[in-house]
Amino acid sequence: MDLIKKIGVVGGDLRIVELAKMLANDKFEVLAYGMEKAKFPGIKITNTIEECVKDADIVVGPLPISSNAQDVNMPFSYNKLSIKEFITKLSGKTVIAGAIKPEMYELAKENKVNLIDIVKREELAVLSAISTAEGALQIAISETSKNLHGNKVLVMGFGRIGKILAKMLDGIGAKVSCEARKTTDLAWIQAYGYERINLIDLKEHLGEFDIIFNTIPYMVLNKEYLKETKEDALIIDLASNPGGVDREAVKQLKRKFIWALSLPGKVSPITSAQFMQETLYNMFKEIEANN
Repeated sequence: MDLIKKIGVVGGDLRIVELAKMLANDKFEVLAYGMEKAKFPGIKITNTIEECVKDADIVVGPLPISSNAQDVNMPFSYNKLSIKEFITKLSGKTVIAGAIKPEMYELAKENKVNLIDIVKREELAVLSAISTAEGALQIAISETSKNLHGNKVLVMGFGRIGKILAKMLDGIGAKVSCEARKTTDLAWIQAYGYERINLIDLKEHLGEFDIIFNTIPYMVLNKEYLKETKEDALIIDLASNPGGVDREAVKQLKRKFIWALSLPGKVSPITSAQFMQETLYNMFKEIEANN
């Protein structure tokens, strides 16, 4: 990179910690804020957000940028930093973070901040789906007393994660069914050799499965649908907030339920950081080309 030399890193989970180390190893000057609990050989931890971003050519924020839509996600810090304060300190800067809410773009525009969502990059979304699928398998294996091999499992949604997860499950001998709404997805499910279930027929099939993985990011498994699942079924929701499973209903029905958020950062932070690094460098090249 010719123009981007100094990077401010603000907050983030273990993925961002590892990413900061990788950036420093590639000879970028890296300053970090909101990470005083992390160990950073050769990276300066600043005491203020201003010091971290003042001379930065690019600012890298968390993925997701916030867990509560109010504060910056900073699990390695003793401090709190509101989204509003974060953005208002970044006037004139380009900030790359993840899972950015629409109202944050409005605040960024008011403060002349170029806010870019790395989650919307297709290359990162595809590569991150691998880590999410592996994490889902890890949870399924550890949280059930049955082998996945030979058991009937359902993957709800046939997007990036659904496709990769179904392939992994099939590879270890599970009897895989996939649910989808679009006729093209249903055709691909059939072409891959999985059992296909149309969303409109889902309710009548739910009782067949020992494990249900949901990847659909809107409410599908409400109380009415959950009543049709096996009493000992394991339900794993991989969808981002607000998820696709009625969490109150699973408690009432006493179903075993796990909402598995941000799996890449939990199960494979180093690999996930490598994926982010590759994506960031693609973005850096595009930013420099447009300047």
